[in-house]
Order: sequence, then C-alpha cells, then structure tokens
Amino acid sequence: KLFPEGVPGGADTVAEKRNTDGNRVAGGNVLRITNVSQPTITIYQPPQEFAAGSAVIVCPGGGYDLLAYDLEGDEACLWLNDLGITAVLLKYRVPQREGRPPYEAPLEDLQRAISYVRAHRASLNIDPERIGVLGFSSGGQLAALAATQFDRRTYPLRAVDKASCRPNFCLLVYPSHLGARATDSCLQTAPELRVTKRTPPTMIVQTEDDKSFIDGSLSYYRALKSVGVRAWLFLYSRGGHGYGLRDTGAMVNSWPDRAEDWFREIGVITADTDE
Repeated sequence: KLFPEGVPGGADTVAEKRNTDGNRVAGGNVLRITNVSQPTITIYQPPQEFAAGSAVIVCPGGGYDLLAYDLEGDEACLWLNDLGITAVLLKYRVPQREGRPPYEAPLEDLQRAISYVRAHRASLNIDPERIGVLGFSSGGQLAALAATQFDRRTYPLRAVDKASCRPNFCLLVYPSHLGARATDSCLQTAPELRVTKRTPPTMIVQTEDDKSFIDGSLSYYRALKSVGVRAWLFLYSRGGHGYGLRDTGAMVNSWPDRAEDWFREIGVITADTDE
C-alpha cells in the first residue's frame, strides 16, 4: 500500500473490479481494472547478477476510468526486467474523483511511489539518480505531470515524502491530453504541465494517425526544446493508440528497441546489463 497511514481523502468502499471483456489487442485480451481506491505498487526485480541499478515506475492508461493493467503494466514491467531495470507497477486510483481534476488523485499516488522507491533505494539496490517514469495514454499524461509538478504535492506529507518525487527521466508512449486548445487553429501545451529547465530528459513515442493526441505530443516536445530539456520524439505514420508492447503489425511496434537505445544513451542501462 502506498498510503498505509490512510489514503488522502479516504478510501471508497466499492469493491475493485477486474475484467477482460471488450477490445482485444494483437489477438489477446486486455485485463482492465477499475474501482481502485487503495493505490499500491508491485515491484518487479531483475536477476541481481545483471541488475542495472535503475528503476522505472510504470503507469498504465485507461482514461482515468480504468487501468489497462497487463497491456500497459505487467508486460512493460517484464520487458524492463529483461533490460536489467527494476520495474514498479503503479495501481493508481480510478475512476475519476468527483470535484477534482481527473489526474489529481493519480498524481498523488505517483508522487508517493517515486518517493517510496527513492527512500528505499538501498534495499532495492537502486541509484537514486536513475529513477524514471513510463506512462501509456492517460498514464503518459500522468508521467508528464510528475515530470513537471514535482515541486507541489496536494496530500499530507510523511517521512517517506522527504525523498524527492522528481523523476530523473520520462518515457511517454502515445500520451494523452498533453495539449490544450488556445484558439481554433492553435494548440498549446496543457497549462498544468509546467515545463521548466528542471523537467527531466523525455522520450515521446507517437503516431500520426493517433489523431486525438498527436498535436499534444508535438506541442509538449516543442515546450521541452524551448527551455533546453533533452527530448527525443519518435514519430511513426500509423499504429493508432493502445498497442502497448504487442505486435500489431505496424512499424511503431519497434518502439521498445528505440527506448532501449535511449536508456543506454542517458545512462539508465549500460552495454553489459542486459547480456
């Protein structure tokens, strides 16, 4: 449990719900979880002999109404473990809380998760300067919020929160809602994403046919570059939205290879950690 002292605002009494009904991705079912009122983390550790000493908190998407828990959670964690990276799967609060921005409670959960991993760096064998976030879809917006709002928390702080909640790097895969329309013809970065020089290095994966969200990704990339933040944008012509790490037959399915290259370039893994 991320908040053993009690969830901010109190936990709901509605039972958590899991199902695999609905759309399939690459021929496989997707586990969807909702009614999450008690946020938790699950830690996936690679074999110690080739552990990289870095960690990534994984944020599944689902529009802040549910979590695509295996497609954008478990499967990503196992891939990270194959690279020698400790993966931390975040089960954040959904659905949206009435009267609050949809991302506010999930951001509290992610901030606590980052601080928890950093505070427990010794037992996890983690370098506190190599802790990142990976988010898919709305989880991508959540990861971007953690990368731009680490100086502000909306929940009562405990001892664990003395550890910084600033991620050291950020990987966004088909992120949603990074933009806000300023005029009919102009899209700007969403105002809640306060990009500064302290925003960590960021990689964005996006496709042109993800029509609802491509402009937001382009806007966020421009905002990062405008303040000198190291940023990488991998833009593919097609692939849509919600593919995770599964093979849907599109070129965008190669994004994990590009991410592995990026991890090496920024020092998250080294040449010998995944052999």
